Amino acid sequence: MTLVTPAAAHEVRPAITDVTVGETTVEIILRAPLEPIIAGMDLAGLEDTNLSPLSDRYDALRAEDPVALEAALRAAWPGIAARITLLAGDTRLEPQIASITVPEVGDIDLPRDSELTITATLPDDGTPVQLGWDASFGSVIVRQMGGGADAYTAILAGGELSAALPREGFATEGALPVFGRFIISGFEHIIPKGLDHILFVLGLFFFSLRMWPLLGQITAFTLAHTITLALASLQIVSIPASIVEPLIAASIVYVAVENIFGGKVGPLRIAVVFGFGLLHGLGFASVLSDVGLPEGRFLVALVGFNIGVELGQLAVIALAFVLLALPFGRQPWYRAAIAIPASCAIAGVGAWWTFERVFL
Repeated sequence: MTLVTPAAAHEVRPAITDVTVGETTVEIILRAPLEPIIAGMDLAGLEDTNLSPLSDRYDALRAEDPVALEAALRAAWPGIAARITLLAGDTRLEPQIASITVPEVGDIDLPRDSELTITATLPDDGTPVQLGWDASFGSVIVRQMGGGADAYTAILAGGELSAALPREGFATEGALPVFGRFIISGFEHIIPKGLDHILFVLGLFFFSLRMWPLLGQITAFTLAHTITLALASLQIVSIPASIVEPLIAASIVYVAVENIFGGKVGPLRIAVVFGFGLLHGLGFASVLSDVGLPEGRFLVALVGFNIGVELGQLAVIALAFVLLALPFGRQPWYRAAIAIPASCAIAGVGAWWTFERVFL
């Protein structure tokens, strides 16, 4: 499911694997940029490949033609295969390259998703198969093929292993585990991964410590991003990330600058926050696009993710209250010494992100 256009080449997204378990073999079709894996880049917790010391090697590989990139992958394969875990019961399987499809070099500002087919021979004991890979490869979406809407789908990170995928029938995942998993995913998108959303919520917090103005803004923001998250997930709305991401950064600047000059929460401020919430909802939707909503549990996953996002936002507000509002909020110097300097810092970060996302 595509909610927005592809991310920039330096952004790290989960790889996608479609797993077919047969009687005698397991076939894994991996779709992802192969360049960071070949470069030996550590993707664990990395959001931007430009931050890696191997970014130059990665950029050079993105400019390689398909023949050269395939050759580089085959040369690096022994080390790569050693970090892929394929188990049939307690038996470790040896992953082999069956085929590689690399697109021609196009716009190097966009990721080049290649397709790698991996196979392994299964023992004759009928044991189910588990798949995982080293945390340095980043997160991976595992989907068991052939089981319809209820077949197993999971996103693995930190070197986790998939559930046991049987040779006969299919692994399934109930609604409650999916609901819980997407609550966690939504929360993690705010804390610790969503620094831009954290700064926006803090921008709302620093506008006023009075409860009703804060609740009015949070309610407008929540309602708005819930609407666009649902519309984008249903593919009713689709706006390029190249437009959405700079506007999200600009929204951070706006709320922070307005905090500096002061004012009251009125219809205009609520309307502006609502409009920015629509943008942030599209940003959340791009994350769901990468993670992948299970077809058989679409609504459950969508609601769970949105609840997780809300819990993350409330956690940010609660922490700010405990650390700043409760001990210092009643002091006459609070606004001059804390709220305005913090808003200046937030505006500066947002301005840099706006510039970066438009011109870099």
